[in-house]
Amino acid sequence: MFSRINFLKKGRSLTTNVRSKRRVVVTGLGLVCPLGVGVQYAWNNLLESKCGITKLSDLDYEKLPCKVAALIPKGNQSHELNIESYFSKSELRTMCPATAYALISSEEALSDAKWKPEEENDKRDTGVAVGIGMIDLVDVYSTYEALKKGYNKVSPYFVPRILPNMAAGHISIKYGFRGPNHCVSTACATGAHAIGDAFRFIRGGETNVMVCGGAEACISPLAVAAFCRLRALSTSRNDFPYEASRPFDRDRDGFVMGEGSAILVLEELNHALNRQAPIYAEILGYGLSGDAAHITAPSEDGTGALLAMDRAVKDAGIEISEITYINAHATSTPLGDAIELKAVESLMGEHSKNVFISSTKGAHGHLLGAAGNLEAAFTILAIKDAVIPPTINLHNLDTKTSLQLVPNEKKNWTSSSRRIALKNAFGFGGINACLCFAEYIV
Repeated sequence: MFSRINFLKKGRSLTTNVRSKRRVVVTGLGLVCPLGVGVQYAWNNLLESKCGITKLSDLDYEKLPCKVAALIPKGNQSHELNIESYFSKSELRTMCPATAYALISSEEALSDAKWKPEEENDKRDTGVAVGIGMIDLVDVYSTYEALKKGYNKVSPYFVPRILPNMAAGHISIKYGFRGPNHCVSTACATGAHAIGDAFRFIRGGETNVMVCGGAEACISPLAVAAFCRLRALSTSRNDFPYEASRPFDRDRDGFVMGEGSAILVLEELNHALNRQAPIYAEILGYGLSGDAAHITAPSEDGTGALLAMDRAVKDAGIEISEITYINAHATSTPLGDAIELKAVESLMGEHSKNVFISSTKGAHGHLLGAAGNLEAAFTILAIKDAVIPPTINLHNLDTKTSLQLVPNEKKNWTSSSRRIALKNAFGFGGINACLCFAEYIV
């Protein structure tokens, strides 16, 4: 068992030192992801241990070491995406695919929350915090090639298409939301940071409703080649794509790129109760940290991840013993997964044996800037339905731990008290975020 880091032993007394806060709840969800379009369809697929990772068939991938990715299923079925059924060709020229995904999932989330205000005061009381992790490199390359043919060949929409804040901008414009309009772009922590920042806007009294999350659509031969050069992607299971992403497994060899968007509607509790809105869960806390170690590798001792989790717990005003599930960032990389387990067990100490931990990336790959928010949505659904989603492709754990792994099949979340979970998200540059979600109790 990993020993706890000493500074936590010295600092735990700060946990109960909680500020007076407005309560924040989740009232709407929307998903467009490799497991399908729509919250319930994707959630059911996850619980059934299905996988959305496929082989990349384009000839440009043939010369690359990695030939798999987690793509949104395209088509005309209800769970598939036909993007032209949502937007006209002229509208699509003004936005990148990630922005389109964010708009689609926002529509589902707002409909789910029953919040499409017509009154001006309500629109002013609704904000947006949506980020994009990486711009579409193909857009940049094709525009540069167009410039070689002449200045007039460059699209006037090129700059708006590549700005990371344009998903937030489009959502705000479409619905007339005039509250905080915010964007973060913090690599693979983007979606979690967006949710956490939105949570703080509401808790601090700046607004009562926030539409938040992230989107990503950067799968291309150039992006895959670049991540391969970093030795970050899985390359050993190109002929068995559904086995390629295997968090915590001994034979993991890298992550699988994914695409999609997940949007949450957050709301101040009394605002939600007054309009009888559905409530999925409550957000209790948010913690951030920096590794200050390396641009792509996590701190070897897990201090960065540990600090983010510890700060989220302290912000939530709860005790470690109240947490019974952690949705891990674990991307299926040899180094990162082991370090995260080390950090979690260091935080949990003797309570580790009572804590479930899983990573859903085995099923849907790593959505980069949209990873933290997609997995936050699954964590919220886990709380609501009292079920722990599985880590698929986990057959041989290579790290000794007393934490309760959830390999290949879902588990019932039995708890004698309130269901409380942490959601981790880490990014290049040593950027760490942790969100604390809980079952809503009056």
